[in-house]
Parts: sequence; structure tokens; C-alpha cells
Amino acid sequence: MRKLLTIYNILFISFMIISVIFSSCRKDQILTDSSATLRFSRDTVMFDTVFTTIGSATKQLKVYNTYNKILKISSIRLGGGSSSNFKINVNGYASSNVSDIEINPGDSIFIFVKVTVDPNNKNTPFLITDSLMFQTNGNQQKVRLTAFGQDAYFIVANTVSKNLPKYKIVANTNEKITWKTDKPYVIYGYAVVDSAATLIIPAGSKIYLHPNSGIWVYKGGNIQVNGTKDSVVTFQGDRLESWYKDSPGQWDRIWINESNDNSFFNYAVIKNGFIGIQAEIIDKPMAANTLILKNTIIQNMSAFGLFSKAFTINASNTIIAECGSGDAYLSTGGSYDFRHCTLANSWKYGIRQNPSLIVSNYFKDNTNNIVYTGNLNKAYFGNCIIWGNNDDEILPDNQYGAAFTYKFDHCLIKTQMTMNTTYFPGCIVNTDPLYNNEDNYDFHLQANSPAINLGLESIATVYLKYDYDHINRFADGLPDAGVFEYVKKP
Repeated sequence: MRKLLTIYNILFISFMIISVIFSSCRKDQILTDSSATLRFSRDTVMFDTVFTTIGSATKQLKVYNTYNKILKISSIRLGGGSSSNFKINVNGYASSNVSDIEINPGDSIFIFVKVTVDPNNKNTPFLITDSLMFQTNGNQQKVRLTAFGQDAYFIVANTVSKNLPKYKIVANTNEKITWKTDKPYVIYGYAVVDSAATLIIPAGSKIYLHPNSGIWVYKGGNIQVNGTKDSVVTFQGDRLESWYKDSPGQWDRIWINESNDNSFFNYAVIKNGFIGIQAEIIDKPMAANTLILKNTIIQNMSAFGLFSKAFTINASNTIIAECGSGDAYLSTGGSYDFRHCTLANSWKYGIRQNPSLIVSNYFKDNTNNIVYTGNLNKAYFGNCIIWGNNDDEILPDNQYGAAFTYKFDHCLIKTQMTMNTTYFPGCIVNTDPLYNNEDNYDFHLQANSPAINLGLESIATVYLKYDYDHINRFADGLPDAGVFEYVKKP
């Protein structure tokens, strides 16, 4: 028994000696020099414009220990403390003040930063600043935090109805509402234009939509978007950081139903949503049932740029581009007139199964296994370009016995279909239109584009004498196909 106790005593004494030695060694390994400094991956963490009350994307700062000893940071804190617009997370600790963070020799830690801007009723962007303060061995360092904040008119959905998205009525029955332009609009949920109501959106308006949000023009209502060349109206997601600049699927759609009054878009840019515009009859056709698109750009939608059911749509000088399911799906019949339009699609976020353009006299509801049919009274495409990276970029889909009338007139198209002058008079097929820079959404034509002078003069009616850029289409002879007239560089 005494021998066993002796062994235990020896082991205990050995453990204590090792602990003391280890503790002493570790203490020696911590750098205590007051001149020791941290190195940072950046001296300023900068955020793009952030709307009031909407949190930003998370950005990161990396903090390095460049020494061969442990560097102990006594504190990492926000200069503005707990009332700061900025929030930090240091090695998993979310606090405005974190203490005793050790960085091993030659190692680093991450600090994650977010910002939320409080409303202050300013109409222009304002600067929000703070600093991350670091104290190491009595030595103080800081990293600046900067963000631009923007106040806005917020439309927040407040009504819930069965089988409908949450919504707020922004124009009641028989009302004519004009939105202001002094601040942008930010929409949470659906903004609804009710029956017999009109929503007017003036030139220069900026509309930002939260995820799963949209604008719904209910049957009998209408929307008038009155942009100009120098003051377009923009619809896009509400995250303005550079990461979201070309990110599709950030919001839902603009949804338009039948009405006695036409809906109208001029010089509008609609981008980065799920569906750009969905024009759909939900009850029955009315006296006038036309969506008019002029000088409009719809691009970078995760599904369709334009999706219709039995609607009448007239489009001119309009670009629909780079959409994941296809640029335009014109279903269940209807009447369509597209002149000097460009449909371009080299979708870069995955494999695109559909062609850029589908025209059909039916729509199949796969969820309920129901097929809806309608007469396609007219599907006319004149002086247009329809091009993409699929082998066939058009699909005239005629089934179920409904009327089906279509024509591509002096267009440049990509297709494997057999050319027939009845349906394809004056067309050029499978020849690259040679855009300036499709990756940057620049669909102007290069000097040797086959689309130059391809157009037919009679198609470019009076209101199409000028292209999107206000260039005279007839200055050099025949009009070019597509939205833009080529201009020789000096």
C-alpha cells in the first residue's frame, strides 16, 4: 500500500512540475511588447448604399499576427458601442466589445461586420461611419467602418388573404395615384393597384423590391411607367451591394391582369427578379387588354423576362435578355406585335432548357394537370433579333386545335426550323448578330454585324423612326434589325 502511495505521489509531483513548466513556457510565448501591432486585410470596411431599416450583406475583416509569439488582443470594440449602426462577430462572439482574443504565431482571425441604417427622413444618401478599436499591450489601432444610407418610401404588405401573397393596396378603386420621385420606393410583399385604379410612376423613379415581393395590377387596374431616355424608371432588388448587381431572382414579378385601360412602360429597366412582367387574364377579356412596352429593358430574370397568358402585347425598341427559363413565353394564345426588339440569351448561371422565345396556343398547368387553350390570333415579329447560346431559340408551339398565326419578318434568328417565306420572309438564320458586349448587356451592333440594314422600312412605322438611343433609323438607308441602329464611329 505504501509503495502504491509513493507511486501516486511521484506522478502527482511530476504532473505539477510539467504544468508549471508548460504554464511558464506559454507565458513566455505571449508577446508583451507594446510596439507590437496587428496587421489588417483592409484599413476600411466599406458598404454600398443601404436602405434604412434594411440590413446589409456581411463583410469580413481579417486580422493577422505576423510575429512568432502569441499576440493577445485585450479588446476589440465598436467606437459607437451598442448604439452603433454596425454589428460585429469576432471568432463566433457577437458583441460590441470582445475581450482577450489570442492569435497564434503567424495565424489570423476573422471579424464579420454588418450594418443597419436607422431612418432619419433625409432624401439623399448620407454617410454612416464608425471604427473598430483594437487594444494590444496598450497599443491602440483602428479600422474605419463606412456605409452610405438612403431613406425611402416603404410599402409594407399588411393584408393576408387565402391563397394570395401578402399585399398592401397602393391605389384603391377609382383612384389615380402618382408616386413621388424625391425618394426611392422599397416594397415588402405585394403592392396592389386595385380595380379601376391607376398607378403612375414618373420618370426617374427607383423601385426596389424585397425578396418574394412584387407589384400586382389587379383586373380593371392599370400602370403607367413614364420614363425617358435620360431619366429611366428602374425596378430591381433592394440589396445594393456590388455582390447583388447581376444576381437574378432577388424579387418576384410585376403581375398585370386584364383591364379596359392599357398598361404602359416607357424607358423602364426591370432586372434581377424571378419574372419581369407576367401579363395574364384571370377572368375574361375586356374591351382593351393591351400591355405596351416601349424602350424597355427586361433582363437577368431567374425564370422568364416576359410571361403572358392570352394577353395582347405590343413591344417596340425593347430588350429582353439573359433569363434562366427563356426571355419570353407567350402562352394560351393572344395577340402579339414585336418590332425592333432584341431577345438575347446566353444564360450563365446554369443550363437553360427552353429557347429564348416560346409562342403557343395553350398552357399546361402541371400541378393540377389542366390544359388551357386560346386562339393565337397574331404573333408578329418584325425587324427583330432573337439569338442565344442554344441550338434553337424559337419555338412556335401549336397544339390542341386552337388558332395559330405567327410571322417572323426580316429578323435575325437562331433556329433549326425549315425556312418558309410565309412565316420567315427576309430572315437571316444562324448568323451571329455580333453584339458589342453581351456579357455587359451591351446589345449595340458591331460594324460588321449581319443585322445592319436587314430591316424592312415599312416595319419601322412612324413611332419607330428612332431607335432606343434616339438615332434615326433611316439616316444610312434601311433600318437595322434589333433595338439599336448602328452608328459608324468617327
